[in-house]
Amino acid sequence: MTLILGIDPGSRITGYGVVRDTGRGCEYVASGCIRTGDGPLAERLQIVFRGVSEVIRTHGPVTMGIEQVFMARNADSALKLGQARGAAIVAAVEAGLEISEYTATQVKQAVVGTGAADKQQVQMMVMHLLKLVQKPQIDASDALGIALCHAHHRQSLIPHGLASAKRRGGRLRL
Repeated sequence: MTLILGIDPGSRITGYGVVRDTGRGCEYVASGCIRTGDGPLAERLQIVFRGVSEVIRTHGPVTMGIEQVFMARNADSALKLGQARGAAIVAAVEAGLEISEYTATQVKQAVVGTGAADKQQVQMMVMHLLKLVQKPQIDASDALGIALCHAHHRQSLIPHGLASAKRRGGRLRL
């Protein structure tokens, strides 16, 4: 059984979700949001780093999936999002986690079955797949979706002996 951390990065709200991959499906472990407030960006990034580090210490995942940056209309927002991703990635690297990145379309495809799904559809499928009785916060459900996507991709690699392969330059390296 593998514990997987999913991260939906943001400079104001970073969602996290932890699932246990049993090999026959996933079980819910924890989820929530790291809220950074309105302070200076450097302080908000520190909060993201510390928050992700605490989630890792508390739950002990061994691998992490994180959403890739998409190019939004606002370049400043995309840069801040990238910096929040960086803070989360550094926290995971320091803890020795394997890291995989997924586009929003890949996550939606893995969880809902279509890359055009909206956030509410992802949230409902996350609830269904993890047998949750209450709706998680939207950022937390996105993070759980990323964790489920990561579990799905790991499972598809295991029969080929590639689950421990590393991604470098967009390619799997054995």
